[in-house]
Amino acid sequence: MEPNTFGFIGLGLIGGSLAKTLKRVRPGCRILAYTRTKATTQQALAEQVIDQICDSPADAAFSSCDCIFLCAPVGSNIDALRALKDIASENCILTDVGSVKTDIHLAAAELGLSGRFIGGHPMTGSEKSGFANATAHLFENSYYIITPSEGCDPKRVDAYRALAAELGALPIVLDYRQHDFVTAAVSHLPHLIAAALVNTVHDLDSKEEVMKMIAAGGFKDITRIASSSPEMWEHICISNRDNISEVMSTFIGLLEKSRDEMRAGDGQAIYRTFERSRDYRDSFSSSSLGTIKKIYTIYCDIVDESGAIATIATTLAVNGISIKNIGIVHNREFEDGVLRIEFYEEEPSLRAAEILRQHRYQVWVR
Repeated sequence: MEPNTFGFIGLGLIGGSLAKTLKRVRPGCRILAYTRTKATTQQALAEQVIDQICDSPADAAFSSCDCIFLCAPVGSNIDALRALKDIASENCILTDVGSVKTDIHLAAAELGLSGRFIGGHPMTGSEKSGFANATAHLFENSYYIITPSEGCDPKRVDAYRALAAELGALPIVLDYRQHDFVTAAVSHLPHLIAAALVNTVHDLDSKEEVMKMIAAGGFKDITRIASSSPEMWEHICISNRDNISEVMSTFIGLLEKSRDEMRAGDGQAIYRTFERSRDYRDSFSSSSLGTIKKIYTIYCDIVDESGAIATIATTLAVNGISIKNIGIVHNREFEDGVLRIEFYEEEPSLRAAEILRQHRYQVWVR
């Protein structure tokens, strides 16, 4: 049951990365795709990421697929599922990559597709969206949650699990209802918090935008995901509103508790709050990339003189190390080093730190 012809509805960050990864791990596979914006499929075809452009989700060409990925927003995926009902073959695995599962599972059951539909959610991503930001290594060491429909053939589930592992991901099988509650806490709530933090600073900032100007790297890190697609998060929040609302109530209660402790000057209670969060946070595994991608960063002290940054960039380039971003840290309240250097992966960041230390720079790794 190993699929070798794949269909895609949508080629954004996740869909595009899936297609690119499939072409990398299975060079001989065939990929068909439909996107709302035709320029996207034309670009994918030009880059040889896909082999054929389809005109709509109801295109008859999708009947040749062994597996079809629905990679549009949640509501659009359900519409596509309806369109594919009488087109996809009986042996085709129908799946999605959405962050919310209940609605599409209920739709699959209503359409009589439970035996063929397997929900999928790669727990990875970026604050950037679109095919232009898709990569062929997005799924490496990230959890890939699989939510089989009731009555789905176990052989199909096994084939899907094997495919997720082949992509470099770590497959986990969950009930779709459990999935939606878990992701409400670890994925959906953080995005809402990030958006609220950014909007708080926006609303409280002065006309001179002093808060914006001196926002520290830590603030930028925890609010980075606020740059995600508004359309996607509108769909997610509406589709998973009951679970998110329940989790938000717990979060708001903890915020109110902290506010009351501060107003009362209860230092011991404040200490316990930070101690409990520190201990639990330090117990987290760093083996999976997760939905909020880890940034591999080093900080370096440099002398403020002409060419200082260029010297470091050249030193790393000569040693074959690619830099994702580099810049001066103007607010160092919670950070060491005046120069912040970001990398795409952990290994180059560690190698860069060692090389710079050999050149007598003082370096901190985060």
